[in-house]
Amino acid sequence: MEDGGTRHHDCRVDMMEEEGEPLTGGDGLTGAGVILIPKLPHVEFSLECRDLIGSGRDRKPNALVQVAVIDPREQFLVSHACTEIVEGSRDPLFLTGVTFPPEYPASPETLVKLTVYDVRDKARDNSSFLGSATFSVSDLLRSKDDQLTLNLRSSDGVLAVGTVLVSRVNMGEMEEGDMDHITADVQQAQKCTLVCESSQGTPNDKDNSPLTSAVFKNPVCKVYKFQTVDSKWMLVREQMEECTLSFSIPRQLLHLYIQEDMRRIQELSDLGELSPHWDNLRKEVIARYGQVIAVYQETLAELNKITGPSFKPSCSKAQRYLEFIPINLHTQRMRVTCPRQTDAFYDVITVGAPAAHFQGFKGGGLQRLLSRHEAEKKSFSTAYQCIYYSPEHTAKAQEVLHSVGHLQPLISGLADQLLQAAQQHSMAGLREALKTLAGKTEQFVHALKDELVKSALLALHAAQPGYVTKNQNQTLPGHQGHSHQDHPSPSQRGQQGQSQPQNPGHSPGQPSATDSPMVVCNNVDGGSQTAPIREDGQAPLKNQDSIPCHKEYDEEEWDRVWADVAKSLNCVIAMVDKLQEQEPININQEQPIPKQVLADVITSHNPEGDWREQLCPLLVRLKECVAEVVVRARRAMTFVLLQEAACSIPQGLFLKQRRDVVFSQALAALACGFVMRLYAGMEDKGFLRQLHLVGLVAQFESLLSTYSEEIGMLEDMEVGISDLHRVVFKITQAKTDDPCDLQPLVIGRRDHYTVEVPLPRLAFQTLPHEIKEGKALQVYPVLFNVGINEQQTIADRFGDISLQERINQRNFEILDSYYKSLRDKVPSECLPSFQTQMDLKDLLGTLGQNVVTKKRKNVEILWLAGTICRRLNGIRFTSCKSAKDRTSMSVTLEQCALLRDEHQLNKDYFIRALDCMRREGCRIENVQKNIKCRKYAFNMLQLMAFPKIYRPPEGTYGKVDS
Repeated sequence: MEDGGTRHHDCRVDMMEEEGEPLTGGDGLTGAGVILIPKLPHVEFSLECRDLIGSGRDRKPNALVQVAVIDPREQFLVSHACTEIVEGSRDPLFLTGVTFPPEYPASPETLVKLTVYDVRDKARDNSSFLGSATFSVSDLLRSKDDQLTLNLRSSDGVLAVGTVLVSRVNMGEMEEGDMDHITADVQQAQKCTLVCESSQGTPNDKDNSPLTSAVFKNPVCKVYKFQTVDSKWMLVREQMEECTLSFSIPRQLLHLYIQEDMRRIQELSDLGELSPHWDNLRKEVIARYGQVIAVYQETLAELNKITGPSFKPSCSKAQRYLEFIPINLHTQRMRVTCPRQTDAFYDVITVGAPAAHFQGFKGGGLQRLLSRHEAEKKSFSTAYQCIYYSPEHTAKAQEVLHSVGHLQPLISGLADQLLQAAQQHSMAGLREALKTLAGKTEQFVHALKDELVKSALLALHAAQPGYVTKNQNQTLPGHQGHSHQDHPSPSQRGQQGQSQPQNPGHSPGQPSATDSPMVVCNNVDGGSQTAPIREDGQAPLKNQDSIPCHKEYDEEEWDRVWADVAKSLNCVIAMVDKLQEQEPININQEQPIPKQVLADVITSHNPEGDWREQLCPLLVRLKECVAEVVVRARRAMTFVLLQEAACSIPQGLFLKQRRDVVFSQALAALACGFVMRLYAGMEDKGFLRQLHLVGLVAQFESLLSTYSEEIGMLEDMEVGISDLHRVVFKITQAKTDDPCDLQPLVIGRRDHYTVEVPLPRLAFQTLPHEIKEGKALQVYPVLFNVGINEQQTIADRFGDISLQERINQRNFEILDSYYKSLRDKVPSECLPSFQTQMDLKDLLGTLGQNVVTKKRKNVEILWLAGTICRRLNGIRFTSCKSAKDRTSMSVTLEQCALLRDEHQLNKDYFIRALDCMRREGCRIENVQKNIKCRKYAFNMLQLMAFPKIYRPPEGTYGKVDS
């Protein structure tokens, strides 16, 4: 822009357009720019003007300085930075400083142009040119006292319109003398803060390590000086970064989802031949799974094309291919340096509420949809002639499938190890391998000790072809021949249940009332037998199970097959004992070996022969028994899941997709927070002890309203956060220190995931033994929500806030339970110390009182929950719809509250510091990254409904597309 013209005063938008790196490969992603802030700044300086001459005769200017760089090699002007507006002053002191990234090296040839504008109308971005000055970086580096005083010249280069003072800022450690001194010639109203754009500080800063740079990218940093109560200075660094896990975790989850569903299709195919009714249901379920897999594969392919910044901007939250990606996920760290104190830092992860924005919220969110679907599933089971299985039973079926699939190869491998030890005649190796084999085999047997497997085998038997014919041939004498249809209609089943006499038969597997997943089971003659009481204590629904019991089915067969595994193991143990020339020891007390069996086993093998030859047939038999059990158990549990899926078509699979989407966003945020907390606590022995003894609390703060679409978002978020209970973390040693080998890895299945976090060898070796041995590290997610916007005002007065009340009450109980467990297992010395000495128990008591208090927009719940989380060494998250507007208000408020409570920020400057962070800090940069506009998406009417402390400064908000 030519000097002398009017211009848009916010030149940082232009700068980001020139320097930003757009996302590519996904719809809607090219619109958000990103600021490339370097790790090691070369030069930083602050600006101050003197004796400015305004465009009007008696008018004091509203000054703003644009900073541009003239590259001597390319000879063109690059917009670089911009200060805030200082209103009505001829001697403005700008709180915002300037930093140079590596692409503008501090060389003698580098020129910096400062252009001062008078902003006449902030609302219309109308400004006029006042004057400009140019200097080289070498001029500043060689200047006396690190200061330059330059004359500002008019557009014709003749008239002087004032001066500008350029002062180099040293962002290293602060000396005591620097802290005690306050410059006398700085106006009282302006001396409270100094803001400097920076990257991360000095080279020895631990946040610059390769460990953090592998996962956290594109840092944006602001630096402030704030006045304390004793008139000293504190240095505050505010840093925001993207996280590579925004995309890598969802990609991994999609891959796991696809693998899991493909295994399910294979398992359904392996059920073998079924009657026409069940075969048709199987085909329909497989087709539905195929559709889901195709969608997930397409989504994964699109995600693999995306390059660029590691975050999804809020303007892309409803994009189909990006629905698994968390919205606007960033880390934010505030680091505080005070005289005579150790540096302190405070972390928070900001992310849009995990929710299925692409699918919408017309019917509500997951919490409401799942409750409604579970109620409807019972009637679906009648229509589809299936047994109704509760969510607990389907989860158990999935657990059994995973256990047998996981343990069978382990048992087989351990059997081979035992044979290898026998071949080497190593008794120590033999006993060690046997001990491990026995443990895994007993674990295998225990996993199958469930009536669900037994009853499901009976149900599967009844669903096979030829079942009707066999029953017709087995009509009891004295009974009239009854042609019992394979699959009677619901009306026919009802008539049968009313007209036929009840026989003394039994339900499949004779499960107990508490364990049985059945509602009712008809016997061969069509009579409806008595069904066990349902888990909710109500009478069972009649005729809901269309699977009759088969008289010819040997119900004890499963018990025999299952017990053969334990007997085979005991034979192996007996042989090893004999080889060691000891008395046989039976370590499996559940399955004692008859003396005659032991004698047969021992005498049937040549005691003088080779150890391997004597053990080999016994281990082959063990493997065969395990394989037979696996085949039967897998088919039985797959049939349970077939019925559950058949009763759920099509809504159940849609809900599964929605839950996958929400969980993916939630897990990406949790993994990001866990990694950040782990990296920060690597040298804290108390934290590491707490980590492996109890685990960490992950506290999610939500600012969603309980009205309109946002209530659906909150219902999604509630389920997504709750599902994080299924996640554990493990720390592993990285193969190399390469960034690719330091990326967390997700393994597991939908009902249980493990996130493995690799560390470099040297860092890994410093960990406690329990963590290095691969102990699963627990995380306890809790969610607290308080709506603060105008929609919450409507909900408070005319709507329903029961969802918010229930969420807060339930999660308070989880948090309180975690604290009690922590108190019992971890010494209080392991927890961080704070200046505010209020006891944790008292804080929890106050939080509990606030949770049950009927008070509108009770944001004290959020403040207390956040304080407790930090006192518990936890992981802090803050969310709203997009994580850029309400979230920014909350994050900056929490930062200033911490400065006030923990670092003696002068209370007279609390609001000034808050406005400075909101106007020029990292959060306004976050807004710019998301929507390419430095305006929070609020209007005046909305802000009237906000609590005052959550309102942004004037001129920083407006109507924008968010």
